[in-house]
Parts: sequence; structure tokens; C-alpha cells
Amino acid sequence: MRLGLNLGYWGMGNDVRGLALAIEADRLGFAAVWVAEAYGSDAATVLAWIAAHTERVDVGSAVLQIPARTPAMTAMTAATLDTLSGGRFRLGLGVSGPQVSEGWHGVRFDKPLARTREHVDIVRAALRRERLRYDGEHFQLPLPDGPGKALHLTIHPQRDNVPIYLAAIGPRNLELTGEIADGWLPVFFAPEHAGDQLQRVAAGAAKAGKTLADIDVAPTVPLVVGDDWRACADAVRGYAALYLGGMGSKDRNFYNQLACRMGFERQASEVQQHYLDRDYAGAMEAVPLDLIDATSLLGPVERIADRLAAYAECGVGTLTVSPLGTGDGDGTAALRAVTEAYERAGIT
Repeated sequence: MRLGLNLGYWGMGNDVRGLALAIEADRLGFAAVWVAEAYGSDAATVLAWIAAHTERVDVGSAVLQIPARTPAMTAMTAATLDTLSGGRFRLGLGVSGPQVSEGWHGVRFDKPLARTREHVDIVRAALRRERLRYDGEHFQLPLPDGPGKALHLTIHPQRDNVPIYLAAIGPRNLELTGEIADGWLPVFFAPEHAGDQLQRVAAGAAKAGKTLADIDVAPTVPLVVGDDWRACADAVRGYAALYLGGMGSKDRNFYNQLACRMGFERQASEVQQHYLDRDYAGAMEAVPLDLIDATSLLGPVERIADRLAAYAECGVGTLTVSPLGTGDGDGTAALRAVTEAYERAGIT
């Protein structure tokens, strides 16, 4: 298991801090720096900037939104970033959610599994520099009733195989990830609750003649370093409440449903109701401490080392940390602390 860094969304007031963290992660030998997008900054531009300021660390999208780009555009972006970074790009993809897909991109959130499969099929073909001919339910290339030609990518990616990761939460999405992807990008991932999720990824991998060991499990985990782990947990409450309560509608919040499957059904419902009532303080207070602790790295170095060992033991390949502020600087100290914990844990 290796360490990664997730900078989240750019342009949220953390721009300078984010670049400093990326440079520090590169210096410390982290495996990857990931960037997200929603309906603000795009991930690809930020990743190009980070790649230009680093030397060794991989740069990855967590995620590029599938409804935001045609598959061919995704392939063009991936090939360009892989070339500019000297072969350091990891392509993370996700379908986003119905509110963003339909409200921001104007793309129906229908049959997300089939759409994802076709998107990945075409991206892989394009990156192999094949002429794009595809007859799917969602994509037809070239269009059958026009003057379009079957074209191929004109540039050469740095590598023959740019690794593709999928952000997946639901059971069927997990199986699809194991089948067609090289890695999985989970959130709210806890070693104690991951058995069923990992089994589903493994089942999908088996369909393609692979095993779970062939899939890079790369969860993003909040990181807060301090003497009192319970106090550290308070720094995660806003993040957890936003996802459990505000990422989606009352009936279609995939993160809330995940918390329910983890055994926090009553608390997840309470968080969501507070959030939908715009009682954000109440939503934060309702997030169960056990859920935060199970899905975060909290407290002193010794405690974090124990949790890192648990993540490594359950099969995580790239443990991606997201330093959350406690008013103690720009976060580089937290990266140095988790690196120390990693070394103490003796992880290989």
C-alpha cells in the first residue's frame, strides 16, 4: 500500500495551499495526487498545473465526470495529460449524480452502468489509437446518418495503457468496476465494513479473468492529526454532513445509502433531514462519531499508524488522504505526520 493525496475541488480558497501540498507529497514520495470536479473548476486544467510543478508523483482525476465529456474528449484529455506529465496520469471517472448530470450538464441520468461501460470501451479504444467505430445504446461512432468518418487519436499517449479508475458506491457499480477498470475510488471506506464491497469488486474482476489483487483500491480518507482524536473528528463533521445530507435528493443520495448499508441507517436519516431543513449545525452534530472514526485517520501518529495497518491489511493499494483543517497551518505538517505513521506501521 502507498499513500496518495486528494486536493478535492480547486478554487474553494485553498489554491495556494493545494499546490504546496502537492509539492510536499511529491517530495515525500506519495504515489498520486488527485483532483476533483463538480460544477466549478475542471480537474484536467488543475492536474496539468500540478504536473508542471512536480516531478515523480502521479496526477489523477477523482473524478472526470462522464456526463461532462464525450468518450472521445475524455480520451483526448487523458492522452494529453499523460503526455504532458511524462506518463504520470491516472484517469478516474464517475457518473456524478442526477442533480449535476441533468441540472448542470443537461445529460439524462439514465442507465448509468451501461453508459459507463460504453464510455470506458470507447476511451480504451481511442487510447489504443484505433479508428473509432462503435454501435452502442448510448454512443454510435460515426453517426450512421451523416458525413462523419471513423477517426483515430492523432497523438501518442506516453504509455500504452493509461490506468482507468471508477468511482463506485452501489453493488452493481462495484461489480462493473472490478470487471472493466484498473482501480476503484471509494469514499467513506472503512476496513471493518468493506467486506461486501470488496467481494463485489472481486466478483466483477473474475468476469474479466482478474482477481481483486489486479484492482487498485484507492479510497479517499479524511486526515486530521492531533492529540485528541475525538476533537479531530469534529473537523470532519462538515464534510460528512455535506455528503450524507446534501449530495443528492432525499430519495437519491448514494452516500447516505452507503452509510445505511454500513449500519448507520437511523443516524444517516437524521443527518439528511437536518440538512434538507437547512439546519447545517444540526446535521453536523448528528453525524455519528463511530462513522467518522471508521472512515477517517484521526489523532496522534501512533493511532494513525494502527489505522493505516488496518487499511493495508484489507487490501487497499493507494490510501489517499484528504487533510482537513484544524487551524494548524497549510496541511504539510499533516502529510509529514501520516508519512511518519506509514513508516511506523511498517507497510509494504
